[in-house]
Amino acid sequence: MCPRDMTSREQELVSIAHRVLPGGSLGNIAKDLVIDRGEGSHIWDVSGNQYIDYLLGSGPMLVGHAHPEVLEVVRDQLEKGTTFFAGNEHAILLADEVVKAVPCAEKVRFSSTGSEATLYAMRAARAYRGRDKILKFEGGFHGMNDYALMSMAPANPAPFPQAVPDSAGIPKSIQDEMLIAPFNGIETTTAIIEQHHDEIGGVIVEPFQRLLPPQPGFLEGLREITEHYQIPLIFDEVVTGFRFGYGGAQEFYGVTPDLCTLGKAIAGGFPLTAIAGRGDIMAHMDKGSVDDGEFMPQIGTLSGNPVAAVAGLKTLEILRREGTYDRIFATGARIKNALQKLLDEAEIPAKVIGEASLFDVFFTEGDVTDYRSTLEADPVAMARFNSSLLEQGVFKGASKFYISAAHSDQDVEETIAAFETAVEHLKG
Repeated sequence: MCPRDMTSREQELVSIAHRVLPGGSLGNIAKDLVIDRGEGSHIWDVSGNQYIDYLLGSGPMLVGHAHPEVLEVVRDQLEKGTTFFAGNEHAILLADEVVKAVPCAEKVRFSSTGSEATLYAMRAARAYRGRDKILKFEGGFHGMNDYALMSMAPANPAPFPQAVPDSAGIPKSIQDEMLIAPFNGIETTTAIIEQHHDEIGGVIVEPFQRLLPPQPGFLEGLREITEHYQIPLIFDEVVTGFRFGYGGAQEFYGVTPDLCTLGKAIAGGFPLTAIAGRGDIMAHMDKGSVDDGEFMPQIGTLSGNPVAAVAGLKTLEILRREGTYDRIFATGARIKNALQKLLDEAEIPAKVIGEASLFDVFFTEGDVTDYRSTLEADPVAMARFNSSLLEQGVFKGASKFYISAAHSDQDVEETIAAFETAVEHLKG
C-alpha cells in the first residue's frame, strides 16, 4: 500500500467543501477525504483509494458496509414508501426484538439520533422522578444536546461536581442542572449522590465510557446507590448496544439499568435510535397512563422510519446467527493484542485500552481509568500513528477501532503489517 493520491475530482470536492461547509467538513471527520462507497470491511474514496475501515461510520456498520441481505430488504421497502409518520410493521417488530434482547427494556420509543435519544431518556427520568438535576460522568459522550455537552471533554476540568460547558451557545442555567462525577470513581460518585439525592432526577452513564472499561465493582456500586435512592439509572448504549453482545453492555457486564439508549448498530447504518426501559418510566410518554402535568410528548418526523426499521431487523437477524459475536471478538482480540505487543517490543510507552470489539491506544506510561488520566496521553504521537495508518490504507477516526463481522483474516494481517510500519515511524 502507498500514500493515497487525490484525483482532480476529489480535490475539486474538497475545495467546494471548504467553501460551503464550516471547517470544510460535516462536523465529524475533519480529514480532506471524500468517501465514495463501502463494501464489507472496506471503503473507497472518490480518487479510488481503498481502505480497511475501522471507523465503520462511527460504529453502525457492525455487519459491514452494503450487506447484501440488508440492501435487499431496504430495496423492497423503498418501493412501498419511505416514511409515514404512523405505525408500521417493521418498527413494531423492531421494538419487540429490542424488548426480547435488552435486559432493561419493557417499552421502547424510537428517535432518529443519539442526541435525541439521550435527551429524551434524561427527560423521562426527570418526569418520573420529579427532580431536575442529572448526574453525568466527566468525559462521557451523550450526543450534542445541551445537557450532554457539559464536561464532555473539558480542557480545564472543574472540581467535582461542577459542570463545565463544552460548547458556545448553551444557557448558563444548564450548568446548575448538571452534576459531574468521575468515571470509575465510585466513592466520589456515591458521595455526590448522597449529598444531592433529593435534587437528582436521573444518572446517565456510558457503561463503557468512550474507551474506558468499568473497573470491577463500579457499575455494581452505581446501580446499588441509585437503587437505594430510587433514582433512575440510564445506560447510554448508543455505542455498545448490540456491539458488546446481543443484550449490549448491560448483558456483557451483568448490570441492568432502568433506562437505556440504543443506536448505531440497531439500524444497520440508517438514522434510527431508541429509548428503552422500565414500563413505569416509559409510561410518561403515554398521555393516557399518567396524571395531568406528567405527560412527556416524544414526537419525531422520522422516528421509527420503516426503511431504517427494516434495515435494523435484518441487521439484528444477522447478529443472532451462531458464531457472529465470537468472530467479532476473536478478530478484535488479534488486532488489539498484536498492537500492544508491537508497542511493548519497541519500548514505546502506550496502553491499548478497551474491549475486543472496540478499543484504541493511548500513548502514556500511566494507567488509563478515567477522563483525567486520558489527558496524560501524547496527542502528537496519536496523530502520527493515525496518519501512518491512513497512508497504508487503514482508516479510523481520531480514536477507536470499531471491529465488524466483515473484517477478514487478511484484513487483520494487513492491519498488523501497517502497525509494524507505524510503530517504526514512531521510533524514528
